[in-house]
Amino acid sequence: MGLQFQQHDVTEAQNALFNERLHSQLLSVEKELLRPCYDDSVISFGAELEMYLIDRQFMPTALNESVLSKARVSGLQEELNQYNIEYNLEPVNAKGMPFTALANQLKQATRAIDQTASLYDGHAVAIGILPTLSSQHLTHDFLTNRPRYKALTKALKALNNGPFSIDIHGQDAVKTRCEEVTLEGANTSFQFHHRIPVSRFTDCFNTAQLTTPLVLALAGNSPFFLGKRLWQETRIALFKQSIDYRAHATGQWRHPSRVNYGNGWLRQGIVESLTESVALYPPILPVTSERMDNTDTPFSELLLHHGTVWSWNRAILQPGDNGHVRIEYRSLPAGPTIDDMLANAALQVGLVESLSTNCETYLRRLPFRYAEHNFYRCAQYGLNARVIWPHQHQSKLSEQRVTDVIADLLPLADEGLAAVGVERSERDHYLNIIEHRLAARQTGASWQLDTFNRLKANVAPHHVLPELCRRYYQHSVDGQPVANWE
Repeated sequence: MGLQFQQHDVTEAQNALFNERLHSQLLSVEKELLRPCYDDSVISFGAELEMYLIDRQFMPTALNESVLSKARVSGLQEELNQYNIEYNLEPVNAKGMPFTALANQLKQATRAIDQTASLYDGHAVAIGILPTLSSQHLTHDFLTNRPRYKALTKALKALNNGPFSIDIHGQDAVKTRCEEVTLEGANTSFQFHHRIPVSRFTDCFNTAQLTTPLVLALAGNSPFFLGKRLWQETRIALFKQSIDYRAHATGQWRHPSRVNYGNGWLRQGIVESLTESVALYPPILPVTSERMDNTDTPFSELLLHHGTVWSWNRAILQPGDNGHVRIEYRSLPAGPTIDDMLANAALQVGLVESLSTNCETYLRRLPFRYAEHNFYRCAQYGLNARVIWPHQHQSKLSEQRVTDVIADLLPLADEGLAAVGVERSERDHYLNIIEHRLAARQTGASWQLDTFNRLKANVAPHHVLPELCRRYYQHSVDGQPVANWE
C-alpha cells in the first residue's frame, strides 16, 4: 500500500465524501490521459522486492522496525507483518541493459538489509513463503504498528464478520481459520513494473493476462505453508483466501473477489480497470485526501481505493507532470535469486512486448475464463501444468504441456526485448537462465520439495524445515540461478 494516512476511523459523512470523490475523479481520468506525457514512447521498468526477516534458527523474527531504523537503504519500507520488509527500486529505461541496472540495485540493497539484520542476529531472505512459518507467527502480535495496517485490519475484519478461512490442497492439505489479516503478510513477492504508452495499454494488459500463467509456471517458489506441501506457488491460493471476506456472505450469489485475475479481456484501457474497481468493490479505506500524507494529486481517493483491489496484474495510473501508465505484475514470488527474479521479469516483458502487436488473434480464440484457468493451474502444478493455448487454425480448444508452450515462445520473448532496445548480451543472459530452468525442470518450488524429501530420510523431523531454509539461504546468497542448485 503506497499511500500513507494519518487517521483510520471514518465517519458516515467522510464515507459519503469519499464515494462522491471516487465517482468525480473517474469522470476526470479520460481528460487526464489526453495529456501528451501519457503517450510518451519511453518504456521503463521498476520493481518492489518483499523479503522475510529471519533469526539464526531460520524462523520469522520481528525485525522490520530495527532494520528500517539502522539500514542506510533508500526506498526501504515496512510491510504488513513485522518479519517482512520491502525495497522499492528506482525505475530504469528499457534501452540498453536495464536488468543489469536493476540487478545492481538489488545486490546492493539486499546485501545491506541482510547485513543490518545480522546486527540483530538475523538474516534477510527472498522467498515466496518461508517454510518454517507457523501459526504462532500469524497472530496480532506480529502486525506492524502503522495506522494504515491497523485500518486495513479493522476494515477487513469488520466486513468478514468472522475468522478468515484457509482451505488449500496439494500433496498435503491445510484447512484452518485465522482471526487476523497477518495471513496476507505470509506472502512475499517481486512485483515488476512495466511502463508503456497509454495508446498501447489495452493490448499490452490483455497480453499480460494471456502470458502470466506461463511465467508463473516457471517462477514457482512457494510450495510450503504451515509446514505442509501445497501448490508450487501457494501464494496465489493463500493470498486470495487470506482476505476473502465473502465466506460469511448470505444470498444466492457472491461478490467478485478483491484478489482476482480480472473479469474479462480489457476493452477500453486503464479507464475500464479503474471503473471496475469503483463499481464492483466497496471502499475499505475511505480516507479522504485531507487525512493522507504526501498527496499532491487530484486522484488521491481513486488511487487509494484502486490499490485495495488486489489484481494479479494491476493497471497503474501515475498522474502528475510526468504522468504515465504501467502494468504491475504482482504474481511473481520473491526469490530464489536476483538473477532468477529478473529472468522471470525479462520473460514476462518480452512476451508482452512481442505478442501485444498481434494479441487479438489470441484473444479471439481463447475466452478469458480459460486464461484464468491457466493461471490457477500453473500456480498449482508449475512446470507439470497443462494449459489451454490458442492456435491460428484451431477448430477446438485443447490442452498442451506448459513447458512446450514456453519453449515455442522463447524466440518471441527475445524479439520483444529487442524491440524495446534491450541489448543482445542482456537478452541472452536472462533468457538463457529461463532456457536452463526449462531444461533442468527445476524451479525454486521443485528444489524445496526435492530437498525436503532428501532431508526427511536423514534429519530429525523438527530440523527438516530449518535445515531446508538454511540451505536455501546459502544458495540464494551465493547467487547461482536455481537451475544450478543441488
